[in-house]
Amino acid sequence: MTPPAPDTAPILIVDDMEENLVALEAVLSSLTSKVVRARSGEEALKAMLREEFAVVLIDVLMPGMNGFETAANLKGLDQTKDVPIILLTGASVDPNYAYRGYTVGAADFLIKPFDPWLLRTKVNVFLDLYRKNHQLASQADQLKRLLTGPTPAESPATPAEPHGPAHAPHAPEDAPTPAPPVGDEALSDIASRLAQIELLLRDARDAESAGLADRIAALEQSVERLMAGREV
Repeated sequence: MTPPAPDTAPILIVDDMEENLVALEAVLSSLTSKVVRARSGEEALKAMLREEFAVVLIDVLMPGMNGFETAANLKGLDQTKDVPIILLTGASVDPNYAYRGYTVGAADFLIKPFDPWLLRTKVNVFLDLYRKNHQLASQADQLKRLLTGPTPAESPATPAEPHGPAHAPHAPEDAPTPAPPVGDEALSDIASRLAQIELLLRDARDAESAGLADRIAALEQSVERLMAGREV
């Protein structure tokens, strides 16, 4: 699966009718620079295995693999199971379609003809979540590099032996290399990044994110105490 550019939140639209794809693209193109079309459930599966999408909109009534089957297949694959799905269908449909859509894992269900403003609003929620998740992952990766990455450090000179040529002792090949101390500037940067990650998690507003935010806050306090101890 090809990861998107950091500032891109791609959308996949799936419909067997060209005019419907054109209409959807016209409504959604103002939200992102990349809207990808698929004319069938099979094409949608192939597209999502090639590329990462922020959200996918699927028409329910398609020949071959219909929208429910496409959604179920996407939710059954590890690579695509977390991608939000919005199902779309016409007005004269079975009233149980919405329930069926949610049972296969759809995040939302819209009936045509839909209000363009409403559609953009719903899709934009998933685009914002996608961007925040990528921002959070990037911040976490940068924090990990700060905590574990090597920093230049001078090693003390080894004194020469009293009698004989001066030479440095050889450390065992399997001896672990001690981690260099983290400087005050690096600690300050770490504390700042922890605060940003905590804010992103708080914005997610779910139980798992709240728990992670509490753990990040505790780590942030530990870093601040360490910095305060150095100043004493």
